[in-house]
Amino acid sequence: MNIQNKLYRRISLTLLLLLLLLGIGYVWITTYVSQRHFGEVNQHLYRDVAAHIVQETQPIKNGVVDTAATHDIMHSMMVINPSVEVYLLNAEGDILDYVVPYKKVVLERVALAPIQQFLAEKEDLKGCVMGDDPKDLTTQKIFSAAPVYEDDVLTGYAYVILASEERKDVASGLFGNYMFRTGSISFFLTLLAASGIGLIAIWFLTKNLRTIIETVKRFKEGDDQARIEDIKEGEFAVLANTFNEMADQIVANIEQIKSVDQFRQELIANISHDLRTPLAIVQGYAETLMIKADHIQAADRARYLQIILDSSNKLSKLVSQLFEYSKLEAKQIEPQKEPFFLSELTQDIYAKYQILAEEKKINLKIESPKDLPLVFADVGLVERVLQNLIDNALKFTPEQGEVTIQLEATEENVAVRVSDSGPGIPEEQQSYIFDRYAHAKTNNKKGTGLGLAIVKKILEIHNSTINVISQPDKGATFYFQLPAYQMQMG
Repeated sequence: MNIQNKLYRRISLTLLLLLLLLGIGYVWITTYVSQRHFGEVNQHLYRDVAAHIVQETQPIKNGVVDTAATHDIMHSMMVINPSVEVYLLNAEGDILDYVVPYKKVVLERVALAPIQQFLAEKEDLKGCVMGDDPKDLTTQKIFSAAPVYEDDVLTGYAYVILASEERKDVASGLFGNYMFRTGSISFFLTLLAASGIGLIAIWFLTKNLRTIIETVKRFKEGDDQARIEDIKEGEFAVLANTFNEMADQIVANIEQIKSVDQFRQELIANISHDLRTPLAIVQGYAETLMIKADHIQAADRARYLQIILDSSNKLSKLVSQLFEYSKLEAKQIEPQKEPFFLSELTQDIYAKYQILAEEKKINLKIESPKDLPLVFADVGLVERVLQNLIDNALKFTPEQGEVTIQLEATEENVAVRVSDSGPGIPEEQQSYIFDRYAHAKTNNKKGTGLGLAIVKKILEIHNSTINVISQPDKGATFYFQLPAYQMQMG
């Protein structure tokens, strides 16, 4: 049995059990209400019985019970209505006399509060008033009551139980039989109808759930295009939409992982090539020096050693970039922010690169106003950003070209621009040159793109971004902003 049928059976059994309990409660409540209603009807119908007894005879004369007269009228009343029990009480509620069949009276006094309530509400009786049953300590009965006066002095009460024990036994049997017949028929018909309607309703309600379960099962088994399409409204629609969004996100993540894995393979291939080249140069010239150690000229030896040194530096720089980027990507570097003058840092970097620019016959210049505010950032990381951007600009700028560093104060930030007069970046490459897997190629010069990827990561942890503006044969401009110190303190 599959999970859908199990769910349907469990819900159905729960519904049937609930309906059974409700049916039992319905029968009990109906019985109680019916008996209560029957009591109200009897009390309203026979509320004047006690008053008739008092009118027909003088139960108490000179403070003494007239037993003969009262018994005659009481017996006559019981002949007409055998279900009544007649009691004569004094003004305090003590039982003075009574006429009851069979069972012995066990109470000596009847509570007067219900009698007084009955007499007060007699003409406008609402519901029913229950009083003590002198023959049973555990129950109360409906009754009729009337005051007995002698010379306008209250001497007692006529107290008539309208539903005697014998009547109760007979009525209970008949009423129980009646309720069993009508209640059982009504109960089973209602149960049958409610069960049928409920089972059909559950079938339709769980239909959507079955659809969801089936779709989730298909998705689990590898059908990544499985989506819940047929549920448009209701609570299950929310579940369906949530699943669809989750499935789309999972598929997108899988595609991203595949793409990242492909890019990673490309990166490894590119890095392997870039590492292999300087390593091969170092190995080749080192072997040449060893083989021709006795025959090589001093000038050639110096040239070979310089080539080895340059290749080693290139190799060291590449390894350093990889290590630095991996730490940035793993979020192992936390910026140590402090206020400093960006113009002073830029001037120091400019001085370091001036010699290299002159060697390449490139005009390196800096444009910075004197009133620049302090910035709030990590000095070392910002220096790394500027170095990478200048390295990149010098790499792609031809001889007699120009590289410009511009600083500018805005309303809340300090903007930095590094421009070159190189060949520019093709438009189709501009969208991913900051990606760690980018392998840009311009005028036969290419690199792994790690320098710009490092720039992007450093600026991200400073809540800033790096942007580029470039056109073919018109150079490229990289720009970013750092927050002014005053805004940070504010």
